[in-house]
Amino acid sequence: MVDTTKNTQIYTTWGRKMAKPVNPNVAGKMIAKAKRPLLVVGSEILKDEKLVEKTIAIAKKGIPVAATGHSITALVDKDVDAKYINVHSLGHFLGDKNWAGLDGQGPYDTVIFLGHKKYYLDQVLAGLKNFTDLKNLAIERHFMQNATLSFGNLKPEVHLEALDELIENI
Repeated sequence: MVDTTKNTQIYTTWGRKMAKPVNPNVAGKMIAKAKRPLLVVGSEILKDEKLVEKTIAIAKKGIPVAATGHSITALVDKDVDAKYINVHSLGHFLGDKNWAGLDGQGPYDTVIFLGHKKYYLDQVLAGLKNFTDLKNLAIERHFMQNATLSFGNLKPEVHLEALDELIENI
């Protein structure tokens, strides 16, 4: 089992709530139990073909994908349910309890983030943390203090191992 809860050093923090570190097996089970999960993927996945493969593997578990930045380019013709949206716009929409989601089926209950620049995602997560009741899970390589649950700061190879374990548990 990959331990992703150890290194949670941060340099700044906002608000009184901070993410709890989570191991990949627990995160995978949480995603599996979610009624309406959404995987939000950023363009950082394009820097490593293995991250693209992990993203597709998660999506093929039946989880719809919100592709932000130019991450959609890696998901075209891969037989996944991916739709393009700007990450900051998505953060705004996720805060609206009446938003029908990207597929028109209703609001999401669990939002999973992978492949974003830390400084962009921190802004979105701060809004979600302070103004919604959504569970959000950062399966990023860096600890995201504004998420509900987050992996710790991981080396790239450990991050890939953690994603494999997460996928096994979905």
